[in-house]
Amino acid sequence: QVELVESGGGLVQAGDSLRLSCAVSGGTLSRYGMGWFRQAPGKDREFVATISWTGRSRDYAGSVSGRFTISRDNAKNTAYLQMNSLKLEDTAVYYCAARLLGSSSSRSSEYHHWGQGTQVTVSS
Repeated sequence: QVELVESGGGLVQAGDSLRLSCAVSGGTLSRYGMGWFRQAPGKDREFVATISWTGRSRDYAGSVSGRFTISRDNAKNTAYLQMNSLKLEDTAVYYCAARLLGSSSSRSSEYHHWGQGTQVTVSS
């Protein structure tokens, strides 16, 4: 059974950086396209970033483009989300997700496995 475990969240100040990790077990990361999504209180879950199994295809939500970078290390079975210049509106629970077929996707419905989420809180 594939399991995704996020880590690296925390409380930071606006302008700071964080790197989230998503460790995959029970499966081979190289088979999966990966995505990061987030959900703020009272809001729907939204797409943040996605990366194909090769890493060649990446896409970002407009609100994070230029500040966040998604990457992966298939040898370590881990995906990452580097978040720089954090803003108050980045506060949310961040989820990683994996989809079969290996391509990237911004659609949450196309993901087959989800982590439990990690809280990111940005303060002023």
